[in-house]
Amino acid sequence: MDLKDKVALVTGASRGIGAATALLAARAGYAVAVNYANNSLAADEVVRRIRADGGNAITVQADVADEAQILAMFDKVDAKLGTLSALVNNAGVVDVTCRVDAMDVTRLQRMFNINIVGPFVCAREAVRRMSTIHGGTGGAIVNVSSAAARLGSPGQYVDYAASKGAIDTFTLGLAREVATEGIRVNTVRPGITDTEIHASIGEAGRAQASAHLIPLQRPGRAEEIAEAILFVGGPTGGFINGEVLTVDGGHSINPL
Repeated sequence: MDLKDKVALVTGASRGIGAATALLAARAGYAVAVNYANNSLAADEVVRRIRADGGNAITVQADVADEAQILAMFDKVDAKLGTLSALVNNAGVVDVTCRVDAMDVTRLQRMFNINIVGPFVCAREAVRRMSTIHGGTGGAIVNVSSAAARLGSPGQYVDYAASKGAIDTFTLGLAREVATEGIRVNTVRPGITDTEIHASIGEAGRAQASAHLIPLQRPGRAEEIAEAILFVGGPTGGFINGEVLTVDGGHSINPL
């Protein structure tokens, strides 16, 4: 499939898995919208790398917890790049290690607004552009979940695990809802991956320290997760729909 006229929006694309996905999508031929919430310098660097490699990309600022900002983001993508072909719902947040009996509502609302409500609203806007019943020509949505949805993350962040479990269920329902409208919806469920997200909660060495829990004895790399995202969301995954692809080195096969 010729991807030269295809447009991909990757949320949370200024670092980690999102940045790796944006870079790989651009190499595949997509024009890429690199979303970020606060770190404009990191997002600019991702775009610079894409353009230096001959690709087409723009930055789009939006906090996915804010509907108005999401709407403005999609409007900018429409205006600058054209009709959306692919959405990667990657933006998400984790929080410091905490038991459920110590969690306050502020933490829970932040977690669920960013990790659940945001992807729902982004998917809604994508469907409004891609669906054949809205005049679109189809497309693909890939939601980024986590192996935590299977493991539960007891004693660490059950709220995060629950939010990712919701994303897995969301994928199943939306995939069936829009399948006849030219849209495929899938999830990639990463395991422990060596990205900056751990440092954001003060656990910079967590990925390497957890390597012994993984049958492959190492954390994943952001590029490996990006390859899975492009596989299920791109033309090679044309008959994959409603699936959750776990990419965790075998960690969640035997959680004990």
